[in-house]
Amino acid sequence: MTATEMLLDAVDLARAAAQEEAGVERVGAHVGVQDEDEYSVTHLFEADHAGYRGWSWAVTVAHAGEGTPVSVSEVVLLPGQDALVAPEWVPWSERVRAGDLGVGDLMPPREDDPRLIEAYVHSDDPAIEEVALEIGFGRTRVLSREGRIDAADRWAASDFGPRSDMARSAPAHCGTCGFYTRVAGAFGAAFGVCANEIAPADGHVVHVDYGCGAHSQVEVDISPMVPVADLVYDDAQLDVLDVSE
Repeated sequence: MTATEMLLDAVDLARAAAQEEAGVERVGAHVGVQDEDEYSVTHLFEADHAGYRGWSWAVTVAHAGEGTPVSVSEVVLLPGQDALVAPEWVPWSERVRAGDLGVGDLMPPREDDPRLIEAYVHSDDPAIEEVALEIGFGRTRVLSREGRIDAADRWAASDFGPRSDMARSAPAHCGTCGFYTRVAGAFGAAFGVCANEIAPADGHVVHVDYGCGAHSQVEVDISPMVPVADLVYDDAQLDVLDVSE
């Protein structure tokens, strides 16, 4: 018997090794063989291990040469195409989402954060350039064009953007409201801060086309809901006329 035949025929040896590794869990049917090289192959068995649906026991057997028996080289569990596996690992800095930061937590930006740019580089924001020129220095890092676009897209899609339910039912837009305070710089073309304590957006950045029921020009019709007639009959008292005479 050739070495290849001996390796392919070592199903029972491979199953025994898989069963020893599986313990009390049953090793399923033999489902295939994978060639590794001319001296080894891997036998695959269904894994009935709890929580490992779609996985297989992979037992690699090897032959060291003429006159030597086939031996077990490695026993592992391998996932199949339909296996339930852990999601790809994501660095913690990329897992943090808005609202995750608590009191005392620190979240430094990445060194290569595309939202920020060195302040001595042209910031592409006229308001920042004007201030930096006037006082001779500026902040270490400022928002880049990409950072501003990213923020603007996020704010426009928020609950205080033009497509929110509140905005669609509002009588008028923030841009015409007396409580709308436009922000400086490039954001000022489309965003401001609401200064109405009654409004749901008070203290929040709002889109110029956002709106709510607390608009400064809102007028409430205080006329009676039921029209009052000019002639009113008082039927609280009845005058009885005796017509029997």
